[in-house]
Amino acid sequence: MRVSDTSDLWWKTAVVYCLDVETFLDWNGDGTGDLQGLAQRIDYLNSLGVTCLWLMPFYPTPDRDDGYDITDFYGVDSRLGTHGDLVEAIRTAKDRGMRVIADLVVNHTSHRHPWFRSARASRSSPYRDYYVWRDEPPADQTAPTFPDQEDSVWTYDERAGQHYLHRFYRQQPDLNVANPAVRNEIAKVMGFWLEMGLSGFRVDAVPFFLETLGVDGGEVSFPEPHEYLRALRSFMGRRVGDAVLLGEVNLPHEEQLKFFGGTDGDELTMQFDFIAMQQMYLSLARRDARPLASALLSRPTTSPDSQWATFVRNHDELTLDKLSEAERQEVFDAFGPEPEMQVYGRGLTRRLPPMLNGDPRRIRMVYSLLFSLPGTPVLFYGEEIGMGENLAAGGRLAVRTPMQWTAQKNGGFSTAAPSRLAGPVVEGGFSPEHVNVDAQRRDPDSLLHFMTLLIRRYRDCPELGWGRFAVLEQPYDAVLAHSCTWDSACLIAVHNLGPEPLTVPLTLAGLDSSATLVDLLCHGSTAVAQNGSAEIMLEGYGFRWLRVVHPDDRRLL
Repeated sequence: MRVSDTSDLWWKTAVVYCLDVETFLDWNGDGTGDLQGLAQRIDYLNSLGVTCLWLMPFYPTPDRDDGYDITDFYGVDSRLGTHGDLVEAIRTAKDRGMRVIADLVVNHTSHRHPWFRSARASRSSPYRDYYVWRDEPPADQTAPTFPDQEDSVWTYDERAGQHYLHRFYRQQPDLNVANPAVRNEIAKVMGFWLEMGLSGFRVDAVPFFLETLGVDGGEVSFPEPHEYLRALRSFMGRRVGDAVLLGEVNLPHEEQLKFFGGTDGDELTMQFDFIAMQQMYLSLARRDARPLASALLSRPTTSPDSQWATFVRNHDELTLDKLSEAERQEVFDAFGPEPEMQVYGRGLTRRLPPMLNGDPRRIRMVYSLLFSLPGTPVLFYGEEIGMGENLAAGGRLAVRTPMQWTAQKNGGFSTAAPSRLAGPVVEGGFSPEHVNVDAQRRDPDSLLHFMTLLIRRYRDCPELGWGRFAVLEQPYDAVLAHSCTWDSACLIAVHNLGPEPLTVPLTLAGLDSSATLVDLLCHGSTAVAQNGSAEIMLEGYGFRWLRVVHPDDRRLL
């Protein structure tokens, strides 16, 4: 097992912020967010404490799938700006100590990509084998990713005279990764953007990316697919030594371990913990911390060069596909009972604050929980101010609404007419009149100020990214108490998922009466008894971060 120098593992204690340039800030007034607008808000993100920006696709696109249908892997969509604008935004971020990663979408292209246009025109095209073709679809097919939009992963193309594979929408034909020429193209794409200043990639749909279908119709994996993933990690490391591959792998934990490269940690650098996220929502619905605790304890042992990415919300539907049908219904009943709040039969199209009816106690508790969990926290734009969704936008677009900067027209996102905006703004109780950056920056009791404090404390606590995690036994089902220990540092986090105030007992191996538990999110401390135990008070939906401090501890609190 190799262990890199800790200075190379910046992502272990990063704060990742995902945004879509198209919906972040429109600087030229045409209704679409742009790279110039992003550059103007780098200082805002820096003041929040963000250390890594994750940019959703900014490549040229027909925009049939919100930018994930790409016509040029080396380009910048003209609506968003130019390569020069992108480099300026990256440079500005780096000047503030922030790294930038971007979506690597190489499972498929747009059907308008020059490769596919050539491939469908002739069987002798050099690009024909860049895609997967069959005369007839196999009788036993994989289910479509979007069952409400597609009834098959195969579509017949009249011009090509064959069916082509698409795991997503039919306008997104899958690339044939078994073709060495395709793999060479992917490497060139990665190398290009690394030279442009990126510090890595969020890799879209990794399991699909490594699969292909043979011409005989039998589903097969690319020969030694994880060997290829290791090769990509190695290639990236040679170009930029501390770059990161953050993978989207929505699989059970044990299967995710394979995508890390097992305990060698030589494939994906980081992976989203979809299992913990889904169990967290089940815990919130039940007001019972045990499902989340069980999920965290089920994480397999990984290399020190690997890391879990934790999140409350991302840019897709809030998938609940790994819950049982009964469990999923519990979450639907609690947080999305209306049909328009649900999608694909497996997920929700809502953001957290509306799901919790705007209850500031629960909202803050959830984000305190996020930042205290072992791993690297990932925020979706607008979470720091408690943005809601616009269900009228439909599907996954409900949470991809324009950023809310002010209470002015269009939430300060754009000066264009509302009809020209990249998407509809949020309406009702979570509209810009009620939820916006400008008002919250002026209010010391706002969610924005609280999130800024959380991020500052998280960055003061490297044990959360590096430490050994343990769940502390509790007599209350509603309470999650856990510790993270790294070298001589130890942090205890306690969260009450229920509405009733509780007196919570704490016992930790090695704790003695010489120690004091010092609060990190507020002023206060708790003494430790002679037997090494302590009791703390928690309000309903309360939470506390406690530093274990000994008399000779010189750590700044």
